[in-house]
Amino acid sequence: MEQAIYIVDAFTGRLFGGNPAAVCPLEKWIDDSLMQKIAAENNLSETAFFVKKGDRYHIRWFTPEDEVDLCGHATLASSFVYFNFINKNAGRIVFDSQSGELIVDKEGDLLSLNFPSQKPLPVEKPEEDLINAFEIKPDEILLGTKRFLVYPDEEIIRNMKPDMSLLKKLPGDGVIVTAKGKEVDFVSRFFAPNIGLNEDPVTGSAHTHLIPYWSEKLNKKKMTALQVSARVGELLCEDMGERVKISGRAVLYSQGKIFI
Repeated sequence: MEQAIYIVDAFTGRLFGGNPAAVCPLEKWIDDSLMQKIAAENNLSETAFFVKKGDRYHIRWFTPEDEVDLCGHATLASSFVYFNFINKNAGRIVFDSQSGELIVDKEGDLLSLNFPSQKPLPVEKPEEDLINAFEIKPDEILLGTKRFLVYPDEEIIRNMKPDMSLLKKLPGDGVIVTAKGKEVDFVSRFFAPNIGLNEDPVTGSAHTHLIPYWSEKLNKKKMTALQVSARVGELLCEDMGERVKISGRAVLYSQGKIFI
């Protein structure tokens, strides 16, 4: 069986920036174990698979080690493939997923994800491993689907080197660290060694937590953000109440076939 595959750098306007994702548009679903093997072979933070379902598409995402419930950058990458290789006249694609309905609109070269908002809430008793994994104590510790640590300064976020062996012991979907930005509204990084990602270069799903938090703190609905990993991700953000808008660009790295 020959299967089309694309690798797309998401949340960036330049090659080798942002977060690379593999995208496999399927005619029909293949076995879960085969999708997991493909994701492991690709060895990228995420491989997305999607199948046409009526007038919309069903999408799933796999890290090299496991399936996840939501992935923003791989959804952005899948939309890029759809708009550029499947339906060049479309301006919107709607995905069904384990996290509900996900809408992506094309506005020139900008792709805008419309995702459910997930405001993090304060944690009374954070895990000892979480506290010990970071040299500097955060100002706030919150929890959504991901742990959420707030720091007072952007440079702390840029320079931190958490103990991955301690973070790997934590259950759940990883750890967001964030601070108010100097040249943008906020910055962040994301660590998830327990699902095979020591550091994810750009994490759309993390911004479903970051946007409602910073919108309230800054009293702003529209914000700019950087995920300050080595590759750097650039995001335009909007708080829309129960939904958030996460916008970014994408660049094609490769297009080919795999043989399975």
